[in-house]
Amino acid sequence: MSEHDPLEQGAPTAPAVANRTYLFALKDAGGTVPPELGVAGRLARRGHHVVLLGDDSMAQQARENGIDFRPWTDSATGEVRDWEAKSPLNQASDMARSMIGGPAPQQARDAVAVIDELHPDLVLTSFFAFGAMIAAQAQEVPFDVLMPNTYPLPARGMPPPITGLRPARGQLGHLRDRIIAYGGTKLIDKYALASLNELRAGYRLAPLANTWEQVRQARRLLILSSAAFDFPAELPANARYVGPILDDPAWASETRWEMPPGDDPLVLVAMSSTFQDHVPCMQRIVDALGTLPVRGVVTTGPAVAPEAIRAPANVCVVAAAPHHDVMGQMNLVITHGGHGTVVKALVAGVPLVILPHGRDQAGNGVRVSSRGAGLRVSRKATAPRIARAIGTVLNDAGYLRAAGQLGESIARDVAKASLLLDEIEW
Repeated sequence: MSEHDPLEQGAPTAPAVANRTYLFALKDAGGTVPPELGVAGRLARRGHHVVLLGDDSMAQQARENGIDFRPWTDSATGEVRDWEAKSPLNQASDMARSMIGGPAPQQARDAVAVIDELHPDLVLTSFFAFGAMIAAQAQEVPFDVLMPNTYPLPARGMPPPITGLRPARGQLGHLRDRIIAYGGTKLIDKYALASLNELRAGYRLAPLANTWEQVRQARRLLILSSAAFDFPAELPANARYVGPILDDPAWASETRWEMPPGDDPLVLVAMSSTFQDHVPCMQRIVDALGTLPVRGVVTTGPAVAPEAIRAPANVCVVAAAPHHDVMGQMNLVITHGGHGTVVKALVAGVPLVILPHGRDQAGNGVRVSSRGAGLRVSRKATAPRIARAIGTVLNDAGYLRAAGQLGESIARDVAKASLLLDEIEW
């Protein structure tokens, strides 16, 4: 790690423009919360009036960062049961029903009420806050969409989201991507488009040609990642890579923890902060660590009790530990592949073993493995298979070099707070 730790992100305290009012309309999707609240907090610290329309789970952290909090009328978050999906297409249909079409009408009503009260200069929404996007358009307020991961929409040159495929090669490869993207969009449309267009009609807005058009109508698509980590693609003119926000979640600093004694290599296990039926996988990881000359630190997060994991003598299991403090001491990180954990590990120069469980995780895994910065392993892998992957990465210095090189490129974007602020404080 450099003398200036890129995980310690801040922002200039004096805004370059007059104070403005920003409305954030956010949904709690687990790992998306710290970066999205990180954006809001940076604006609040620069003297802007920042209001969050969000889930109750965000209230305390918002208020601690000087953000005025307003709850959604219905604070329930749609659940995508990744572990039950038999294919990426099944996962996409579940997402369309529970996170896009269903919640949109109530989101729109809530957002319209707050917009009418505040008259914000800009509305910034989560990717799944479709109702808030519609409300902003209905009230003629510009809106930006926060994307706290790699670019999630179909784009030429980008492997189809969720699939975990490598970038296409040749005509057949590009045909593969077009077919998958077309089929995936049609599937999302089947479960979300009619309800979105009905909602838009009620606000006297023109119908959408497809579901993703609602997102693309944003003033800016703010990709909270690094172009160095993502795959190159032809993105729309309003898309911007503005660098990762690597703030730790509030709950990560609330637990006491100690590094296991000894001199063996250190391995951090950091799985999903939301429930993805990942306890059996985590147990197999811990069983694998128990067979190796390593020291393991397992952070279960709020979705799993530490007592649910049986740990050997060389592994300590805690509810949480701040990745800011932990990553730089590690020799390896084992994770489900959430964007925040993966990028934090790379910025710290640490290689990874990734066991994707759903969502964007397979895509993050292939972005790591294709650059030689780690290995991707099935979430159903046995303990011996996981142990072999751990040994391979720890014993081959090439993974460490590749992780360091990729991490240095990402860290340059992390350090540029102006990438984000210039887009929002136009």
